[in-house]
Amino acid sequence: MPGTKASGRPGGNPDIAKHGFKTKRSEPLRENLQVRVTTSMMSQLKSIDNWHEFVRQTLAAALTERQKQLQSSAASISEKKQKD
Repeated sequence: MPGTKASGRPGGNPDIAKHGFKTKRSEPLRENLQVRVTTSMMSQLKSIDNWHEFVRQTLAAALTERQKQLQSSAASISEKKQKD
């Protein structure tokens, strides 16, 4: 009888790991980000094939660039302190 304890396999599926979702990414996409954009920006984004991935890659590139800038700033501050 469907929906009862007797209807399913007791203990669940022992091979569930075989059927689970797998990703080829180095880090799984588990977080969600919501950003408000203009209607024209959204239209432009949606015209790009696989626009979600485009946004991820663009954001990752911007974060990497920002990290480089911060490291460069920290290095120059450190150099100034050593000279003084």
